[in-house]
Amino acid sequence: MARKFVCTQDYPVVDTAAGKIRGFQLDSVFTFHGIQYADAERFQMPHPVESWEGEKDAANYGPVCPTFGNPIPNGELLIPHRFWPENEHCQYLNIWTQSLDRTGKKPVLVWFHGGGFADGSSIEQVAYEGDELCKFGDVVVVTVNHRLNILGFLDMSSFGKKYENSVNAGLADLVAALQWIHDNIAAFGGDPDNVTIFGQSGGGGKVYALLQTPAADGLYHRAFMMSGGCGVHDGKIDHRPFILEMLKNLGCQENEYEKLEKVPYSLLMKAFNKASRKLNVPMAWHPVMWHPVANGWYLGTPFESGFTEYAKKVPTIASSVMSEFAAFGGTGSVGPDSPAAEKEAFVDAYYGGHGKEITALFEKAYPGKEILVSTQLDFAHRQSIIRYMDARTACGASAPAYTYQLGLVFDIHGGTPAWHCSDIPFVFHNTCRVGSANIEGVSDVIEGQMAGALVAFARTGNPNHPGMPEWKPYTTEEPVTMVFDRTTAAQVDLDRELLAKAVEYGPEWPAFKGLEPPKSDDTEENGRDWLY
Repeated sequence: MARKFVCTQDYPVVDTAAGKIRGFQLDSVFTFHGIQYADAERFQMPHPVESWEGEKDAANYGPVCPTFGNPIPNGELLIPHRFWPENEHCQYLNIWTQSLDRTGKKPVLVWFHGGGFADGSSIEQVAYEGDELCKFGDVVVVTVNHRLNILGFLDMSSFGKKYENSVNAGLADLVAALQWIHDNIAAFGGDPDNVTIFGQSGGGGKVYALLQTPAADGLYHRAFMMSGGCGVHDGKIDHRPFILEMLKNLGCQENEYEKLEKVPYSLLMKAFNKASRKLNVPMAWHPVMWHPVANGWYLGTPFESGFTEYAKKVPTIASSVMSEFAAFGGTGSVGPDSPAAEKEAFVDAYYGGHGKEITALFEKAYPGKEILVSTQLDFAHRQSIIRYMDARTACGASAPAYTYQLGLVFDIHGGTPAWHCSDIPFVFHNTCRVGSANIEGVSDVIEGQMAGALVAFARTGNPNHPGMPEWKPYTTEEPVTMVFDRTTAAQVDLDRELLAKAVEYGPEWPAFKGLEPPKSDDTEENGRDWLY
């Protein structure tokens, strides 16, 4: 049966501050793709777009930020991806809404994509589409592209005032997007005074950073960080030596630094990669390079500068999944159907002879779970969340904070515990788009619980709703974690001792393989795995 589709010369058309845009309607959802919210010169702060006459077409996604290296398809069963034409002028957003009534005042949910501060886009994952969440919660959903990697976070400030915030240009794009939303979202039925920012992995890091960015104060009212953002970035590296080395690589003198504004992106990134190798900086993820840096505009992490007064007033959720990246490693030839003695021996060897102690703590935290999953625990995000939540409760915050863990073991390869990004289809109410998210009799319930919690949180600052158990805020006296699972339940002090012992006894966190950028002196770019 055909669905209702409408796109005429004059409908649906919305009048924004800069001019009119025309999208399309599919069933009850009005969709607007590729709305330019700002513009910017390379390494400089964003500014409003110029106004236009007539109507602009908003039926195409806008370009995404360039990234280094060509992605190699990998893990598509678990995390289906999409890719799109790249351009450094990538300040575009997408909107889904069920109303164009300026008095609609529907909650607005603004999504920041993953990929650290280096990769990804607003459409990269199939699960990022906003129509299903829009319909489910009767909310306005917005997804955002912005500058990344060297375009968004290279510190050029030592070369002149116009570059004074280049190290946070990508974050400044997000502030510009929030300002555009504040100024225009009422025309899409949204409430500019009820905006929730949410993101996963690097997107969680962007939420975390905006909580410490005074320029964004008042432009959002709830914060939701998924599997990222609660760690600590020191931000202390000096970028000037890299830039001087890049100029040499490009055949430029030190006083010709402005030429970096015009060098094609591929050459710019190759020059940076070559400089990184010469200066002995680890290449995988560029962990010390691409993230916001405290400079007065961005205040730094709450562990460096304390929680801002505004952040203390913002209801917050911080979450993770059971296995994050550890799920990709598997357990070798030992599986759920192996004899109990083999599984016990595997766990014992993994934890250096402390298998019984770990198993006891694991079964207390996750009763009924296969003990092999204890060797696939996330050591990074979950511990960061505990640290963050402990610090936030101790800082005197007036707004509540909540945390959850997706503890689901999926029916894949004999049992795969929740991996990095596996909660996104549930939160977006998009399990219909991601085959691996579907478990008969289970997925629909968890999807309703998780998407319902997001919508309730966006409406009121409280994630509780009738479809799930009571979810209390995280406090020092009662550190509650909601565990979404086949039987969802709230747990007090879920896994603090388990994780501490797992880190103490377990192997070192494995280095990511295949994520390094290609060698800068290669004649052709190599590919790399795309795991988020």
